[in-house]
Amino acid sequence: MARSKAVTTTEPTPSRAAARPLPKRTPTRLTPGEQRIFELRFDRSRADLFGPLDHLYGHLPGYERFASQLVQMLRRNWRERPKDLKDLDLRRDLEPDWFLRETMVGYVFYIDRFAGTLADLPAKLDYLEELGVTYVHLMPCLKPRDGDNDGGYSVQNYREIDPRLGTMAEFEAICAAFRARGISPCIDMVLNHTAKEHDWAMRARAGSEQHRAYYRMYETDETPREYEKTLLEIFPNQAPGNFTYYADMDRWVWTTFNEHQWDLNWENPQIFIEILDVMLYLANKGAEVLRLDAVAFMWKRLGTQCQNLPEVHHILQALRAACRIAAPAVIHKAEAIVAPDQLLPYLGVGEHTGKVANLAYHNSLMVQFWSALAARDTGLMTHVLRTHFPTVHRNATWGTYLRCHDDIGWAITDEDAGQLGFSGFGHRQFLADFYEGVFPGSFARGGRFQYNPVTQDRRTNGTMASLCGLETALEAGNDAWVGDAIARILMGHALIASFGGVPLLYMGDELALLNDHDWAAHSRGEDDSRWMHRPLMDWDRAAERHDPATPTGRVYAGVKALLAARKATPELHGDVPRDILDVPHASVFAFRRVAAARTLVAVFNFSEQHIALDRGWLSAHGVVDFEDRLSGRAIQGAVTLAPYQAMWLV
Repeated sequence: MARSKAVTTTEPTPSRAAARPLPKRTPTRLTPGEQRIFELRFDRSRADLFGPLDHLYGHLPGYERFASQLVQMLRRNWRERPKDLKDLDLRRDLEPDWFLRETMVGYVFYIDRFAGTLADLPAKLDYLEELGVTYVHLMPCLKPRDGDNDGGYSVQNYREIDPRLGTMAEFEAICAAFRARGISPCIDMVLNHTAKEHDWAMRARAGSEQHRAYYRMYETDETPREYEKTLLEIFPNQAPGNFTYYADMDRWVWTTFNEHQWDLNWENPQIFIEILDVMLYLANKGAEVLRLDAVAFMWKRLGTQCQNLPEVHHILQALRAACRIAAPAVIHKAEAIVAPDQLLPYLGVGEHTGKVANLAYHNSLMVQFWSALAARDTGLMTHVLRTHFPTVHRNATWGTYLRCHDDIGWAITDEDAGQLGFSGFGHRQFLADFYEGVFPGSFARGGRFQYNPVTQDRRTNGTMASLCGLETALEAGNDAWVGDAIARILMGHALIASFGGVPLLYMGDELALLNDHDWAAHSRGEDDSRWMHRPLMDWDRAAERHDPATPTGRVYAGVKALLAARKATPELHGDVPRDILDVPHASVFAFRRVAAARTLVAVFNFSEQHIALDRGWLSAHGVVDFEDRLSGRAIQGAVTLAPYQAMWLV
């Protein structure tokens, strides 16, 4: 049985991690050259792998057996890795900055909503290539449980594709097709939990003590009640509490998200091996980016919120080091939608610098964009992004985004708001009201999600276009409002394309798709209003994308052009530092990217007003030629931002 306990671990002994030898080799089909490559990569990542593992598990009996089992598993997965992927490994070893380059552009979609099935995806590759996409995130496509499955994140089998979407052979084929076009596929890997129908969970319910130790289970509710004193509720409306009692086992099971999602017990080292083996299996099928879901919740400690604990970063470092040995072409993206001070460790700080995730979602950039857009004031945005985030990261970067499949949580702290002299609670309430469209004068059209009557916390649903005012404008038949909404959409995309990182476009945003108010009919049978901003791809509207007389055509042309401008702007490489600037205009946000050859200053107008920028101020921050890389024109005389306009000035 897996019982909760206070974590008592010892600091790793550096010499122990660094000196650990390869176990005696069992017979393999590795050629001498392949064996030598494996040994070199093992030596490169040995300390980064076993340092964290010594810390987490070194005090447990059987640890040496675990370490030997781990290395044998790594060797087996390397042996089974297809030759074309081993070639990709070598190319990525020679180009370790591949994912940092300004040529990277991401696109995120549910397979069924974008194309239908995996077999239908090849017909859509021309569309993605035309837009300039070089990275695709295939939203959850592993086999989920039947019925409510949290949008695919309640996984029943990590080694099978959702049969409604296709087969693993078809997944391999589409990954190869993406690779042939220079597009890197990303797949979700849920680390915190499995579906209660997963084979491990079914064996646990059948009485297997080995598999009960895979999960957080308790014989009485005494320990769960102690944990609940400090835990938060993720879905307070649909799934209150964090534990579920199962009479057939007479056990309480930790279920952070939903009753059907059982939390794994990462204090058990066998879970590390099992999950890593699956990650490498998916890598060997062609996944180049693994999106590690719900990582903040992986480790538990009594008396805490059981989020973002230090052990999580040890686990993530070890997983990354292991992949650098057996599948070094693969990178990791951490899904941790947390406060700024808790977010940075997912890209590596202190002893983990440059060793944890390669990518992490810049949740704060997303929240601050929407906050500044509603307030027409960038003071909080400037303060948060300058105060809490470094100018550059080592071996890592952001996934920058404005909308995704999830709701928007208004992650603005009381401390940050207080620094600017206003109420954090009041501002969060304002933003929720504004984007629900109930605040007087709001242009937005969104929906409320997961209202908590105790804390009054609420989150917001809605597509990019609807939240930016296009839905309201079209219903009103107001051409000026339509123009403002389109400008907001394009300004937002210019922000995520230049801030630093991989810009991630959510499916349909490039076409200005609106909210699906008939979401219940299209939600796979789930009673989850987030499906409002997960509309089916409108291919009839996509056929209008080259028509400049339509909002769709105007948005598509603008997004495509700014992505092309990004790819032609080396100052936007992920290794180029970014400085947030003070601007003498409350509604203008600005930063500069200081490259070796020249500096780029990006400016964004978050208001409906025309704003003139002082040329002397721009020159003082590095602008020389006064060329706007977005429009491609040189600016003579006054530099004036139109309402909701962005410029990239060099």
